Amino acid sequence: MGVNVKNELEKRAGNQDNPVKLTKSMTIVDMVKVLEPEIRRALPAVLTPERFTRMALSAINNTPALAECTPMSFIAAMMNAAQLGLEPNTPLGQAYMIPYKNKGVLECQFQLGYKGMIDLAYRTGQVQMIQAQIVREFDCFEYQYGLEPKLVHRPGDHERGEITFIYGMFRLTNGGFGFEVSNKADMDAFAAKYSKSFGSKYSPWTENYEDMAKKTVIKRALKYAPVSVDFQKALSTDETIKTEIAVDMSEIRNECLDNTGNGEAA
Repeated sequence: MGVNVKNELEKRAGNQDNPVKLTKSMTIVDMVKVLEPEIRRALPAVLTPERFTRMALSAINNTPALAECTPMSFIAAMMNAAQLGLEPNTPLGQAYMIPYKNKGVLECQFQLGYKGMIDLAYRTGQVQMIQAQIVREFDCFEYQYGLEPKLVHRPGDHERGEITFIYGMFRLTNGGFGFEVSNKADMDAFAAKYSKSFGSKYSPWTENYEDMAKKTVIKRALKYAPVSVDFQKALSTDETIKTEIAVDMSEIRNECLDNTGNGEAA
């Protein structure tokens, strides 16, 4: 069961033994303090509320616009990252928290990063090797699907030119393998259509295009891999906006995004 942050605050506000004055100016840090018991229950054992707060402040320092997001969506996104053991909005590229204007309200969207997805895949113990690569116009590249799949990539020796393809591949500990290839035009079209934050200056597609393209092909390739349920649940948190916290954030429903064309990345 999730904890509805707004309802929890209202309940606490009505508690004479522990009064909480609700104001529109309540900061994210204030809300973290108010909800510390609930946050403590939902955090992994290795992460304290104090460390959680430092991670939250670090994310805001790296992306100041996050401070303008609704506190509920920010805390839920932070909880997604914490439960997955990933640090958001750092040069590590493990995960991202992105300001997104949804139905006129600035909310915080959680996104897995390429390196975060790789980390999660290796943690399953089922994956022997997983990686993605960028192909450029002067590389030697050949692939085919079917009963005899083939993938050959030899990077150019000197100037490699512009991006032409992106591919992701995996090999399981039992010897099974798979790969997925996308050309540059299809990847751009995918990002524009399916990434709600695409085009935003805060979007990882803007600053880390190659990593996001790699994440996309890896995610597609893994659809055919018999990976663990826990890993699939982790993937389900990607590109979500939530306003509740729970011991298992994958069980919390995603907020409905604006599909009328009025929604936009901040």
